[in-house]
Amino acid sequence: QVQLVESGGGLVQAGGSLRLSCAVSGGTFRWISMGWFRQSPGKEREFVAGIHWTSGTTTYADSVKGRFTISRDNAKNTVYLQMNSLKPEDTAVYYCAAKTNPFKYNYWGQGTQVTVSS
Repeated sequence: QVQLVESGGGLVQAGGSLRLSCAVSGGTFRWISMGWFRQSPGKEREFVAGIHWTSGTTTYADSVKGRFTISRDNAKNTVYLQMNSLKPEDTAVYYCAAKTNPFKYNYWGQGTQVTVSS
């Protein structure tokens, strides 16, 4: 079974940068895509960024385009989210996710807190 572990969350001032990491271990099925989601208290979980593992094709939410970059390291089985020009509205718990099918994300990490102060 695939297991995802996030790291790199913390407190940062508005305009600052932070890099999140997600290490992947185990699993008998090859994942197709990996992505990042985020959730604030009282709000639904929203998609942030995704990357197709083989092709490297990326997708971003409009709210983070030009500021966030998702990337992967195949040798380390790790996906990253580089976050620049952070805003207070980026404050949320960030979750790493993966899917072993072409349709729906079916594996999730435990989440890491990102807090951006104004």
